[in-house]
Formats: sequence, structure tokens, C-alpha cells
Amino acid sequence: MKINETNRIGGLNPYQKQNETRVNGTNKARQKDEVQISAAAKEMLSTSQTSSTERTKQIEQLKRAVASGTYHVEAGKIAEKLLPYLKE
Repeated sequence: MKINETNRIGGLNPYQKQNETRVNGTNKARQKDEVQISAAAKEMLSTSQTSSTERTKQIEQLKRAVASGTYHVEAGKIAEKLLPYLKE
């Protein structure tokens, strides 16, 4: 009479191998993520930071004009700016 089949002895814990690799994997050195910012992006960032005071003044002016109802939208200028994008 057979109690256990020979091929089922390893089947007692099917996740043992996966568990061992997970435990051993934590000891290995982990890779670190790296970010590189291009020169163009750095230039754009520095440009946006230097003109931030001018931009805030312009935004405040626009807010006041919209709140008072004196803000005028020039449809021709908007159409000129949109035209190149619509042609593509």
C-alpha cells in the first residue's frame, strides 16, 4: 500500500520556491530610478521663474478686467493663433 506518491512529495508547498526567491531578492541591491532633465527644459524652467512676477501682474490685471466687465476678447487674434493648428 502506498501512502504518498513519489511525485507528490514536492507538491506539499508549491509556493516554496517562489517564497525563497522573494526572500532572497530583498537582500539584493535595488535599482534606483533616475531622471535627467534636458537643457531645453532647464532653460524653460529658468525663464518661467524669472518672469513669474510679470506674469502675476498680468494675471491680476486680467482678473480685474474680467470682474469689472471691461475685458474684450479679440476673435481675430484668436482665429489667427488657431489657424495653424487647424490646418494640420
